[in-house]
Amino acid sequence: MQRQMVVAQADCPARRVPDGTPVTIAKDSFVSITQALGGNYTVVHNGQMLRVDGTDAAILGLQPETLSFPTPSDDSIHEEQVWEALGTVFDPEIPVDLVNLGLIYKVAIDQDSKTVSIDMTLTAPGCGMGPVLVGDVEYRVRKVPNVKTVNVDLVFDPPWSRDMMSEEAQLETGMFF
Repeated sequence: MQRQMVVAQADCPARRVPDGTPVTIAKDSFVSITQALGGNYTVVHNGQMLRVDGTDAAILGLQPETLSFPTPSDDSIHEEQVWEALGTVFDPEIPVDLVNLGLIYKVAIDQDSKTVSIDMTLTAPGCGMGPVLVGDVEYRVRKVPNVKTVNVDLVFDPPWSRDMMSEEAQLETGMFF
């Protein structure tokens, strides 16, 4: 997506990147969309980088993206759909999804309780966007058919390093050498 200027059509909740502080973009304010990936938006407003949740897309005059999956023929949770959902969660500063960034360490599915448990990390332990990203993961994985519960554990062992990124992500970010 090219940068796009839009006007907030109502007060719009957002989170300041990278510290995660809640802010409100006032109605009739101009914002510049710098990243629109996975249904969420990274915008610049009054010199601040902000993340706007995709559920608030209409406030920015945009069509919300929906995540949907084909109905499975059985009542099981399909792991490939869980990974597909995880691939739609993007870092608000880097145009790369959490899977390719190497931030998802483990996915475990309990078919009996219909629970998906995920171990994930952050690029930096003090990242203020951590709770926002965890919420995105929970929200997206709950969209997978037959999932009733999602448990996300934020872990920092082993510590994340750029070596955990896919080659594609390293190329995208210029960290391939």
